Amino acid sequence: MFQNKKVVVVMPAYNAEKTLLKTYEEVMAQGIVDMVILVDDASPDNTAKVAAGLPRTKVFVHERNLGYGGNQKTCYRMALEEGADIVIMVHPDYQYTPKLIPAMASLIGNDLYHCVLGSRILGGYALKGGMPPWKYIANRFLTFAENVLIGAKLSEYHTGYRAFSRELLLRLPLKNNSDDFVFDNQMMAQIVWFDYTVAEVSCPTKYFAEASSINFIRSIEYGIGCLKTACAFRLAKMNLIKSVLFPTHG
Repeated sequence: MFQNKKVVVVMPAYNAEKTLLKTYEEVMAQGIVDMVILVDDASPDNTAKVAAGLPRTKVFVHERNLGYGGNQKTCYRMALEEGADIVIMVHPDYQYTPKLIPAMASLIGNDLYHCVLGSRILGGYALKGGMPPWKYIANRFLTFAENVLIGAKLSEYHTGYRAFSRELLLRLPLKNNSDDFVFDNQMMAQIVWFDYTVAEVSCPTKYFAEASSINFIRSIEYGIGCLKTACAFRLAKMNLIKSVLFPTHG
């Protein structure tokens, strides 16, 4: 608990058996996490078996692979059903350190923000931390374009380390989002669309063999999807189109 608010960590998992235990132990070592929800997206390895033996962990296994976005939809639905007040997404591949959980939870638990991102760009250590140069360049280009089109001033839109309030998750039309990787980007655009302010904390970057990552071709597809999302946001804001991602709100 934090400020009498239930803290739930969600882990969208795929082939994470080698790094799951280390990630889980560091998550629980922070002392404020009430439970972990792990959704295994039909992994061919032993991810679900490892997770099943972890205390205070609820495991759900998709019968077929639904994609990264589809996995997150299940994660957030289950977290809300469990009565979570603060939901923090931590990838079980240990790319993002769970040691930032207390800081992220405090920004939401003290009613300062409804969304907090762990930014790999803030602090300027992304490349030193092992981020491939082409990914860094793509990240900076997409973030610049998205800030212009969406009207925000984020250091990056593409981190997978995120914390949300219950209010925010209930407000967003997440079911309308993609089941693929662009889900993350659509979610961020929706947060801005509904006039929520986003906080960012500097997050160390770690890249290693077991850390999950999409290949170059999939990255191009993701980048195109991000630009389409940002353009749809701008056109909807100008009342030139109607979009299920960005419904009319008061």
